[in-house]
Amino acid sequence: MQVSYQYKLRPRQSQSKVMDSWLDMQRSLFNWFLADRIDGYYQTFIMGEYCDIRTKTERYPLTCSLSKNSNLHNPWKNPDRNGVIKKRSASLMQDTYLSEMKQARPWYKAIHSNVLQMLVKRLDTAMEGFFKHGRGFPSFKNRSNFRSFQYKPGDVKLDGNKIYLPSIGWMRFYNSRPIPQGFQIRTVTLRKKADGWYTSILIRDDSVPDYPTPKEVNTVVGLDMGLTKLVHCSDGSDFDNPRPSTSKKGKRTLKIRQRRLSRKKKGSANRNKEAQKVARLYKKHADKRTANQWLVASKIVRKADAISVEDLNIKGMKSKCKPKPDDVKQGRFLKNGQSAKRGLNRSISDASWGTLIEKIQYAAAKLGKSFFKVDSKNTSRTCSKCGVVDALSRFGEKFVCISCGYETHADKQAAINIKTRAVQQNGLVIKRMIKVRRDSAEPKQLVLFETPNPESTGIKRKHRARNSKRGVPGNPPTQLSLWDIGDLA
Repeated sequence: MQVSYQYKLRPRQSQSKVMDSWLDMQRSLFNWFLADRIDGYYQTFIMGEYCDIRTKTERYPLTCSLSKNSNLHNPWKNPDRNGVIKKRSASLMQDTYLSEMKQARPWYKAIHSNVLQMLVKRLDTAMEGFFKHGRGFPSFKNRSNFRSFQYKPGDVKLDGNKIYLPSIGWMRFYNSRPIPQGFQIRTVTLRKKADGWYTSILIRDDSVPDYPTPKEVNTVVGLDMGLTKLVHCSDGSDFDNPRPSTSKKGKRTLKIRQRRLSRKKKGSANRNKEAQKVARLYKKHADKRTANQWLVASKIVRKADAISVEDLNIKGMKSKCKPKPDDVKQGRFLKNGQSAKRGLNRSISDASWGTLIEKIQYAAAKLGKSFFKVDSKNTSRTCSKCGVVDALSRFGEKFVCISCGYETHADKQAAINIKTRAVQQNGLVIKRMIKVRRDSAEPKQLVLFETPNPESTGIKRKHRARNSKRGVPGNPPTQLSLWDIGDLA
């Protein structure tokens, strides 16, 4: 099993300056290496695979590049035992160039070698994601989107609430939860946020197996994501949407902070202070959203043995409306509803369905529960009673089937259909739950649903009698309480 723990660091002022300078130098080096990779790819694209198309041979790189990926170092490796000479990959060429780069730019010697090697690996992973997995092409970084660097796990040490970072030294951190025994550190990432520095420690224990997907379960719950309510469950329950960024108070506070920022002179110290306030406000909203999502995820995974959600195309839902050109006036466009859809897009971003689904999947795997994704097509237009699919059955948040007349909430109807699809598509077999009498000697109850007791939690709760002689808080103890007045009446 592999998990990640995040802690807030408590660096000294000198250590903060060192990490800030490391970020600036690594950002410049990342952009330089990215430009080198782009140049190598451009030469390959323009010149082709060979310098001489007729003979298909590679010659001295006067007209094309030998490496096809990078131009910073010798593309050939030293011959092996059998005398075979192989080419270096682009990442290996850039990694080999680090020693020469430190001689030309001595200030890079202050950065630990593992950090620079992880930077090369970071760029190589981004390039591989574009060419092999169809992800976006890596872009040049600035101060706003390059705010982290990584260590290899070999030299990082942990001792209580202290962490040792090579070339930086010992540093205190808020040890909010200890690392479980048997787990080994894989990577250590340092990230700068609006309110300080954080570290994310990726740990792994191969002896803890990943839970398999069972085919027989006791209960299944379907989840439908919404905006009025964050999540609608197939059992009829729902969870409120806190709306940290799109609420009336949140939008007003953000509007005031941004207006103050826009009035400051660019490049001034006061503008930087206001920018920090805006950044802290954004982080406050993000922390509220994250805390609520973890709470919702932990409650959902305890509802059933299997959780099913719809596979949403959130990026497509937030895409812009197609423009409508005006046939009468050339060069003019008609209203396409984009101004109204802008508020919907902001609400979808504030709900953050994608991260919520990831948290539910993580919590389900941690507790050994099954997790399924089903097709979201016509989930809120299908009647769960007769199975008729019609768009006219839905009126906003109300669902009335035009065939059988079944009436219910549209989102809860969608949650039931999601549950049904998960059972049918994955071939799940739902066991019959055996009802156990409360007065039986040994009730058969799942461990996750056991009632906490003082022996298991270590917390002793105080029980007060209903008819207490104590008065209302703030009044003299001789005065009759509300409960006494009710008994006298």
